[in-house]
Amino acid sequence: MDTQRAFIAIVLSLAILLGYQYFFAPPPSQEMAQEVQQPAVDTGVTSPSTAPVQSITAAPAEEQPPVVDNGRDITVETNLYSGVIAETGGGIKSFKLKKYREELDPESDPKELIKTTSARQLPLFFSWGVEPEKAGVPVYTADKEKLQVTGTGKVLTFQSQTPSGLELTRTMTFSEDSYLINLTVDVRNTSTEHQLQGAPFLTMTNKPFTQDDANKYIFKGPALFKNGALEEIKTDDLKKGDQTRKGKLTWVAYEDTYFMTCIIPDAVSQESVHFSITGDDTVSSVVGGDVVVLPPQSQKRYSYTIYFGPKKLSTLKAAGHDLDKIVNFGWFDLLAKPMLYLLNFLNGFLHNYGLAIILVTIIIKALFWPIAHKGMKSMKTLQKLQPKMAKLREKYANDKERLNKEMIQLYQTYKVNPMGGCLPMILQIPVFFALYKVLLQTIELRHAPFMLWITDLSAPDRLFIGFDIPVLHGIPVLTLLMGASMFLQQKMTPSTLDPTQARIMMFLPVVFTFMFINFASGLVLYWFVNNLLAMAQQYAINKAD
Repeated sequence: MDTQRAFIAIVLSLAILLGYQYFFAPPPSQEMAQEVQQPAVDTGVTSPSTAPVQSITAAPAEEQPPVVDNGRDITVETNLYSGVIAETGGGIKSFKLKKYREELDPESDPKELIKTTSARQLPLFFSWGVEPEKAGVPVYTADKEKLQVTGTGKVLTFQSQTPSGLELTRTMTFSEDSYLINLTVDVRNTSTEHQLQGAPFLTMTNKPFTQDDANKYIFKGPALFKNGALEEIKTDDLKKGDQTRKGKLTWVAYEDTYFMTCIIPDAVSQESVHFSITGDDTVSSVVGGDVVVLPPQSQKRYSYTIYFGPKKLSTLKAAGHDLDKIVNFGWFDLLAKPMLYLLNFLNGFLHNYGLAIILVTIIIKALFWPIAHKGMKSMKTLQKLQPKMAKLREKYANDKERLNKEMIQLYQTYKVNPMGGCLPMILQIPVFFALYKVLLQTIELRHAPFMLWITDLSAPDRLFIGFDIPVLHGIPVLTLLMGASMFLQQKMTPSTLDPTQARIMMFLPVVFTFMFINFASGLVLYWFVNNLLAMAQQYAINKAD
């Protein structure tokens, strides 16, 4: 029985050491991309049978004329962001979030979501009838050079005429206190003789918002919400080949740990999205619609809603369109989201997420207190029974069946459960993983200070001492305190293991300390406070006996 308990304890410890890599890996994408079928022609308007139909065609990409960048940059200012929209191509050239910084430094620039530069690769590049990579780059004329948004419904209009006879009118509507932007594109056939046939393509091209490897176990890349389900497509899979999805698309996004850009098609018809990636990790998401025929002097309107902003759960819920589904805590979603709400609720009173984490830890410990108390008392009783158990093993050394029967009788007599000491740990593992996900992914903790040297609860804790320490770059004080508390907790906890097994288990605090060195300081804070509370509980039990 002792060996079994030791084995279980080691397995549970290794589960925490290794399990997060398994559970927190991004969900697998579909192995086979759905092929896009040629949709039936939806004219959208009545087309005269006498007018000839021509499709808009383009020369191969390498034969496209060079882009003439002679358009202006139109600036848009709201309370939440400052944007720059290029007349050349009509894409978003810059989008800086005013409430978030690039770095922890208060003087750091606002967070920039646009990392591409060429006109065809700017997010929200639109083409009709020609695939984006082969389409010419139109130069629009905006009705304003600068837009200061106050209130709602502030409109910016761009117009352009293409050589094929299309007139494109892009209308963008902004609100003062919302990250949502309404985009409509009116495509008009100015010809008096020919019908035009084509489909719309709205492209969102992204590079990673940050280049560091922090939070490498959190998904980063393209995602979509299709037919009521979230799908995240790993960039490693895209490197093996382009992928296409077709169905009722609620939204298509590019995300990292804390931020996202997103297209929400407003069309009722089925949409398709084509994902591709280039060698510099530039991901292209092309949202396509049905083929339509435009008679002479007719037009077709395409409507979209755009969200460029933080992955903040409350903000996404307020925005609607099921955007909050992108905040995905995986298997532990049912536990993680209540913890996030509790953290935000407590922070509303404490104005310090570190203190909120401590209070959440106390609340969780209080909920588990009766179970943990019973388990600790069980372990204490088992320790006292060790001499009796040793005698039984000696007496029935050659009769395993009788030994097991006597052991069970002994446990029943003293009303002790040999597995009772493991139960609290088993129950806390899901809580640990859920809180791990919250503290690693939640944008509220990004750059959130605690006290003293801990200035960012989403980053590893480091105390800088005036010179650089190789690899660590500072002393992980809180992590070392956590390891020390775990060691003291083990010393205080009754053990039924033999000396060899006990010595093996004493290495666990060392293993955990190394494992936690690069964890978010908020998670280390939770584990440290949890250890202190467990030690206090064990002390009370030991003193009572």
